Amino acid sequence: MSAIVSPGASPGSGSASRNKGAYGALPRLFSLLAALGLSGWMFADPRALTHAGHGVLSLAMLGVCAGFVHGVGFVPYARAWRVLFSPWLAWALMALGLWLILSA
Repeated sequence: MSAIVSPGASPGSGSASRNKGAYGALPRLFSLLAALGLSGWMFADPRALTHAGHGVLSLAMLGVCAGFVHGVGFVPYARAWRVLFSPWLAWALMALGLWLILSA
């Protein structure tokens, strides 16, 4: 059984159901590139994040992790994990991380 299944699609369904909305190829590419860029920026310039508290920074890092999860195409079966690693939450939290870096 495949681990990459869109929400609401059965594991044996066609590829057309996996290429809709936020789970299509372009949104996944955006998630992967945004997570890669933001994590690289955080790694290369950690002083830009010294003004952020640990709680807010943890949320930004969760966004980066969720961006990688979505970007590589993994969609968890369990609803709670799908919500936690959803692209919408990932994009919002990565935007928070970008705002933290740019507001330094």
